[in-house]
Amino acid sequence: MSELANYESFNIEVKDHIAHVQFSRPEALNSMNKAFWLELPRCVQDIEANTGARVIVISSTGKHFSAGMDLGVFSDPKSVPMSGDPGRMAENLRRVVLQLQDTLSSLEKVRLPVLAAVHGGCIGGALDLVCAADSRYCTADAYFTIKETELGMTADVGTLQRLPKLMPEGVVRELAYTGRKFGAEEAQRLGFVNTVYENQEAMLEGVMAIAAQIAANSPLAVTGCKEMINFSRDHSVEDSLKYMATWQAGMFRPGDMMKSFQAKAQKQAPSYDALFPVKDLFDN
Repeated sequence: MSELANYESFNIEVKDHIAHVQFSRPEALNSMNKAFWLELPRCVQDIEANTGARVIVISSTGKHFSAGMDLGVFSDPKSVPMSGDPGRMAENLRRVVLQLQDTLSSLEKVRLPVLAAVHGGCIGGALDLVCAADSRYCTADAYFTIKETELGMTADVGTLQRLPKLMPEGVVRELAYTGRKFGAEEAQRLGFVNTVYENQEAMLEGVMAIAAQIAANSPLAVTGCKEMINFSRDHSVEDSLKYMATWQAGMFRPGDMMKSFQAKAQKQAPSYDALFPVKDLFDN
């Protein structure tokens, strides 16, 4: 596998088929600046294409997981013109927002499961990000907030679309309308986070153990699970069952199942082949 690129916003370690992505700007509360938005999809694609990782764990450094969107993203006149024809300004802003949305959607589109490990504040855009993860875990001191409302704007990169799929809509409406914080206990009670840990060390140990369980399974079976769950979220049961049948007809092969049976009979851990790496069609 190729070496990973260097990133301004993240530190990446790949070990035992687990890619650990840590936000690396604690002095700026890991705010999501322009580099962050550009680098996140590249980072995810880099891991998928150039490592043997079978699962991604996202965590952070410093006092907070992330303070959310760096408002400097919208102050760059090259990206977001603040004068000129109103129609053209609006069209440009729409494209900027779509690009930001695509950045976080990369966590859903990647074949690998993404586990978010949150400590401290998970604010605004950071909440948008963890909503796009497959599963969420947090420390007892963690809190979450749809901060955009307090700032006089509507959250626009995923929380309002994904959070109602993850917890009761009435609660989401309250959180969005008020902008209030909700803590670890409430987040777990509402099903937003899977587990609450005493501290960050215990959380990372626990989440890495879950990641190891995922990485030990057939990568083809796991990516099939992610594909089916994501599709089912946005489609009817009937359409989802039909897609499942088509997937199974095309992707299912007995090889991994036989390896599983043989490993159990021999009381060993099964060894599965990796998925073919995702490469750009014209990448040499």
